[in-house]
Amino acid sequence: MAEKLIIFDTTLRDGEQSPGASMTKEEKIRIARQLERLKVDVIEAGFAAASQGDFEAITAISGAVKDSIICSLSRANDRDIARAAEALQVARRKRIHTFIATSPLHMEKKLRMTPDQVFEQAKQAVRFARNFTDDVEFSPEDGSRSDMDFLCRVIEAVITEGATTINFADTVGYGVPELYGNMLKTLRERIPNSDKAVWSVHCHNDLGMAVANSLAGVMIGGARQVECTINGLGERAGNTALEEIVMAVRTRKDHFNLDFNIDTTQIVATSKLVSQITGFAVQPNKAVVGANAFAHASGIHQDGILKARDTYEIMRAEDVGWSANKIVLGKLSGRNAFKQRLDELGIKLESEGEVNAAFARFKELADRKSEIFDEDIMSLVSDEEHSHDNECYRFVSLAQHSETGERPAAKIVFTIDSKEVTCDGHGNGPVDAIVNAIESKTQSGSELLLFSVNAITTGTQSQGEVTMRLSKAGRIVNGVGADPDIVVASAKAYLSALNKLHSKVEKLNPQI
Repeated sequence: MAEKLIIFDTTLRDGEQSPGASMTKEEKIRIARQLERLKVDVIEAGFAAASQGDFEAITAISGAVKDSIICSLSRANDRDIARAAEALQVARRKRIHTFIATSPLHMEKKLRMTPDQVFEQAKQAVRFARNFTDDVEFSPEDGSRSDMDFLCRVIEAVITEGATTINFADTVGYGVPELYGNMLKTLRERIPNSDKAVWSVHCHNDLGMAVANSLAGVMIGGARQVECTINGLGERAGNTALEEIVMAVRTRKDHFNLDFNIDTTQIVATSKLVSQITGFAVQPNKAVVGANAFAHASGIHQDGILKARDTYEIMRAEDVGWSANKIVLGKLSGRNAFKQRLDELGIKLESEGEVNAAFARFKELADRKSEIFDEDIMSLVSDEEHSHDNECYRFVSLAQHSETGERPAAKIVFTIDSKEVTCDGHGNGPVDAIVNAIESKTQSGSELLLFSVNAITTGTQSQGEVTMRLSKAGRIVNGVGADPDIVVASAKAYLSALNKLHSKVEKLNPQI
């Protein structure tokens, strides 16, 4: 009988540490609900001690999600752990995940602690966490660069104190599959009480081996939990991609002989939601969820597919959620049909007023394009949620003129703290003109790091989704805007990014 592989999703915690990927509470709740539909076993909802916003998001997710275990990260100290426990109070099932660095480099240079001090703090942290829940996870940060004897000493002690999951962290993506897997195997063999805990892997993708290392940890090291993120989102080069782990284990069950709870038909919908909310586009050739993942251009491949699908496809597109998810609604469609589709998409609006506002935006969009897709619905609901975030800046309207041989000009109307302002600008193109016009009033002094345009759906009527990444004083934020008019979408994206810069909420970014 196949053993179970636990899928631990950390998109809302480690994934959010991607520069510019921070999310609002409402966005986190939407993703958490979709992760629940995906049937993720454990959702790491955030780091409660990092900020009031993170604390409130974890609390809200704890109340909204019923089927998945809700987890909060904490450093190995009483304050962080107590804060995590408070945020998780209403969760039906809860986990506290505490960590401390164990590599010589991190202990000396970052913590400035001796190994004995780290050893004692790790034990005390797990002991304290057990006062709040029986489900406690411990991670030795930078585990893959830690001394084996010291790791054995620490992990044996924390299991004795009551840690129920041990997460072997390859924090900087230093691992190589065979070495990483064998290191985990050695730990389990040498630690006398290793069988008292579930072993987990948490890998980063700095050398492009996060998925390979995680699978080696499972097959060689005996891990039965994988920590991962949707689309491989995460700091630096990202984390282990959930969709790749799940489909590797499913497709090659002959090799892995493992089961999991994941509903794979929800993978693409989850990927699109995370991409839309964070503004991190999925590359077309990305495994499983990329637009080209099931496309065949070669004549030889096409011929083979037509004769027998499995000649060139090892997975079925529909098994991961690639299907014609089109909603046939238009400007004559009623509110009930729209609301039913929201329910089918897992979108929960808190009040009738929010439903009415979203429906009004839907009708407006239906006047501008003949076919409305699920992605369009998700985008307009996201815009509606942002309108309730006490924005400093909000788009109203614009006019722009571009002509060959003439310098583009733009006029934009937007609000600053609910007061309407109008400004003009010129630039090398219409988007540059819009940005210059906005800056003439806001004078943010920010630097534009990224300007990206993606089509939300297919066809020339598709809404354009624009991502603007801004940097100022060390802070990096993403703003996302969508509209059938790409210039309007650009203005919305720039104002969205300015709103995030305007927010004074600061976050700590512990990484494991």
